[in-house]
Amino acid sequence: MTSAGAGRRLGGPDRLAEVADAATRAIRLLPATPGDLPSSRPVPPPQPVRRIRTDPDTVERDLVRLVLTVVELLRQLMERQALHRVDQGDLTEEQEERLGETLMILHDRMSDLCADHGLTMEDLNLDLGPLGPLLPPASADPRS
Repeated sequence: MTSAGAGRRLGGPDRLAEVADAATRAIRLLPATPGDLPSSRPVPPPQPVRRIRTDPDTVERDLVRLVLTVVELLRQLMERQALHRVDQGDLTEEQEERLGETLMILHDRMSDLCADHGLTMEDLNLDLGPLGPLLPPASADPRS
């Protein structure tokens, strides 16, 4: 089949030019591949992957820290949910009082567990790199 026959099927030479122009614009929108970039900039050496340090002397303490971090995260989530329910008016005064006492006892117990293992509450806040810290700062208002 000749190119003239193909042009007629697509609607003529003008239509072929439109399709070619559309394809050119679409290709320009694709992200550049590493081979398309100029090599004038030196490529930095790859960074080593961060590994977990498994020092036998600190494994137990690190495991306790991880478990307490998860428990503290759950405690804070429960506290926020409780405050939300109080703000919504879903609870009676007696339920609010019991919930408040329970959350205070839970916070005190977390502080005791941290002290028992030589940790502070700040030690439980993991740094998630570009995402920031896992837990909000202690001074943050949980109602926000």
